[in-house]
Amino acid sequence: MSTFVALDTVDVRFPTSRTLDGSDAMNPDPDYSAAYVRLRTDAADGLEGHGFVFTIGRGNDVQVKAIEALAPYVVGAGVEDVLDDLGEFWRRLVHDSQLRWLGPEKGVMHMAVGAVVNALWDLRAKRAGRPLWQLLASLEPRAIVDLVDFRYLSDALTPADALEILEKAEPGRAQREAELLRSGYPGYTTTPGWLGYDDAKLERLCREAVEAGFRQIKLKVGADRDEDVRRLTIARRVVGDDIAIAVDANQRWEVDEAVTWMEALRPFDVAWIEEPTSPDDVLGHAAIARRVKPIRVATGEHVANRVVFKQFLQADALQVMQIDAARVAGVNENVANLLLAAKFGVPVCPHAGGVGLCEVVQHLSMFDFVAVSGSLDSRVIEYVDHLHEHFVTPVDVRDGVYRAPTAPGAGSEMLAESLETYRQGRHG
Repeated sequence: MSTFVALDTVDVRFPTSRTLDGSDAMNPDPDYSAAYVRLRTDAADGLEGHGFVFTIGRGNDVQVKAIEALAPYVVGAGVEDVLDDLGEFWRRLVHDSQLRWLGPEKGVMHMAVGAVVNALWDLRAKRAGRPLWQLLASLEPRAIVDLVDFRYLSDALTPADALEILEKAEPGRAQREAELLRSGYPGYTTTPGWLGYDDAKLERLCREAVEAGFRQIKLKVGADRDEDVRRLTIARRVVGDDIAIAVDANQRWEVDEAVTWMEALRPFDVAWIEEPTSPDDVLGHAAIARRVKPIRVATGEHVANRVVFKQFLQADALQVMQIDAARVAGVNENVANLLLAAKFGVPVCPHAGGVGLCEVVQHLSMFDFVAVSGSLDSRVIEYVDHLHEHFVTPVDVRDGVYRAPTAPGAGSEMLAESLETYRQGRHG
């Protein structure tokens, strides 16, 4: 038996605001950052678990402290006991009544739980010698069900429902895994779309995206309607009629404003409108979705937990679910979200704009394809061409496709040199 001996945190910040990478209508000058956690054990194998919460800068001040508040649950615990029952350990972290009070089950504390849980899954996958997606997809359906907390979900998804979904997908797992290893998972890119880019850069990056094999791009919108029309005119001219263009308002609009704005953008054959209003406004999203059809509404990167996702699905308020690897309480809750999406027949196209999110969320989409939905229809993973060089196992995206990772772990481990160089107080 081995024991967890330390939970270390690092405040890592990359100065992306200097080049306006990541700029949008609500976040004009983000610094892509990670409140990073490393779990160390006394095991002879020397393996560690790594996870993080993505922020855009000063949020790390708070997020690191929240992660550190969970150390008493981990340090001193038996590694095998924890890793063998991550469903139960998830419940212990989430249901600490005094820390849960700060949410409940949302916000900074819930995200901190996610960082620790994701680090535990990283360690479990490394110990198994498998990438996370493959480890999850190898679990028996009942073992996957046991990972999920169905509290507050049973009016929409019961354990029996989840088991039925997983058992239905089980016979084709091997075939889909082979297909994934052979052909990869389709991606789309937001790289051309940041609001801070000038026209020349927008045009160049749109052209490069098509040349790189992407069949969909995404542009940020919402600050100025005339500017959005002009920028979409440029993008559509460059990519042609066969490439999909999605747009993202990053929560900027009121409901009526969103509808009016999208009427102005409708001529550009928009694939979806993302986060048109507050991420908490289920009924507002539902109203927008009804009024902008056939344009789809996409949201999820700021959806706080599985319960809010349940309501979005029940209200037909989203037609594209965008899970985020670092917003909810880690892998377990995202398994619940994937099962909810499968129950309602809604495609999952994860959010991956931000440091490390591409590396981690690809595992969830690939697990979904192999063991849950069994489908790639209308499914793509977001790709942003920033900061991958700082990870031990960076994403491999070629010809517009995510190549399935084969290295053990969850893809969340950053290079020691990058952690040291960009930790708060060490970069310029």
